Amino acid sequence: MATIEQLMADSLEQLHILQQQNPNLVLKGTEQLSRVHLKRLLDNGWLQEVMKGWYIPSRPGSEGDTTVWYTSYWHFIKAYLNSRFDDDWILMPDQSLDILSGKTTVPIQLVIKAPQASNNTVNLPYGHSILSIKSEIPAVSYVEPQYELRLYSLEEALIYASPAYFERDEISARTCLSMVKDTSDVLRYLVEIGATTRAGRLAGAFRNNGQADFADEILRTMKEFGYKVMETDPFISVRTTPYRPEISPYAARIRQMWANMREQVIENFPFKPENSVDMQNYIRNVDEKYLEDAYHSLSIEGYQVSKELIEKVRSGNWQPDKEDKEHKRALVARGYYQAFNAVKESIKKILEGNHAGDVVSNDHSHWYRQMWMPFVTTGILKASDLIGYRRSQVYIRGSKHIPLNPEAVADTMPVLFNLMSEEPDARVRAILGHFIFVFIHPYMDGNGRMGRFILNAMLASGGYPWTIVPVELRADYMKALENASVNGDISQFSQVIANLVKAQLK
Repeated sequence: MATIEQLMADSLEQLHILQQQNPNLVLKGTEQLSRVHLKRLLDNGWLQEVMKGWYIPSRPGSEGDTTVWYTSYWHFIKAYLNSRFDDDWILMPDQSLDILSGKTTVPIQLVIKAPQASNNTVNLPYGHSILSIKSEIPAVSYVEPQYELRLYSLEEALIYASPAYFERDEISARTCLSMVKDTSDVLRYLVEIGATTRAGRLAGAFRNNGQADFADEILRTMKEFGYKVMETDPFISVRTTPYRPEISPYAARIRQMWANMREQVIENFPFKPENSVDMQNYIRNVDEKYLEDAYHSLSIEGYQVSKELIEKVRSGNWQPDKEDKEHKRALVARGYYQAFNAVKESIKKILEGNHAGDVVSNDHSHWYRQMWMPFVTTGILKASDLIGYRRSQVYIRGSKHIPLNPEAVADTMPVLFNLMSEEPDARVRAILGHFIFVFIHPYMDGNGRMGRFILNAMLASGGYPWTIVPVELRADYMKALENASVNGDISQFSQVIANLVKAQLK
């Protein structure tokens, strides 16, 4: 007779086979697993129930952790909606624009249209829901490639977007406007349906976004076809940065975020250092902070590394072969030490007068390789693992923000470094350099440490002291980053860092 362990292993083997066939597995009832296997996996924490009859893979002990849900959210949405409506559904125009603009935050309520919908709300975990509205949908929809979601086309979504969208989510709206290559497809829809109010709103939006030629073309063409259009501006603020056409929605979003957030940074980080910087004294001060910095930065990431171990690594008394129990922690500490010294060399270049944005752009990959080099020398990682940015999707534990897909990372990292090079204010370079780096999350691991290294390199460029984020403030620090990622509000994060910097200047 099979033991409990053998039965559990059989069920796990069935789940493994399904996940091999589909890494983004979502289960509906007993279509793919027998009732016995399903119950056994569910009872032992290897599956989580999303709603009655729908399940996603999990791990024992992750009950109550939102990460599993956020990781599977869009895959569940596609599977559930396809099951209910086949291919006959579409996200509303506003939420289509969210996806088209590269916004990856999981929405509290997803609203979709479908001819067979019944105008009902389906409740999902952690306060999320789907509202299905009975409505006809466009004959042709755009299927986005990552999650296979059915969306309005860019042009139709801009036309049918609610007026409030341009106020509520300015970054996404401006990102989508910047992606319009010419007005022909927009005008084709506007002329066909005679949408004079929508035409006036789009003309005003394009003009505010720096695309006056598009605005003029809309007004001129509508007039030629006998439509009287009154231009209205749906935005609250006026664009302050030059318009740049973008092919990648993710690159456009990063530029919009920087433009929208920089004034928030300056407002919440109002002071400047009083004294000029002496490079020798500055570097000495950085060296003196190493022990505290390493302890707090690694602790924020969840590594239980003692100050004694950090000091042992720095002094060269680390013997990993004799310390198997703390082997990984010792490797992490050693990598941090090597990366810290690499950052210190970059700061010397900055203090010698080299442009901070260019230095970080050139040197950051060296910092990263040094951070993980001990894992290569001990055979845990391959040298090729440290080349370039990540090649697969990552998720941030407990965050509604889903980092960009690997292809988008390649689009956005050059934009980030261009923005840092173009930005004249060190405070903005520091705060937004750190935040947008971790927003993109370009590496599989170590993004938080790299973000704090960028923060301090950019602070140095403005004469601000090396600043440690203490582990005691981890909750406030992470909450502020989440607020910026999900709500586009960088003020809280700016205040957290500004207060820490100010304390150093006293």
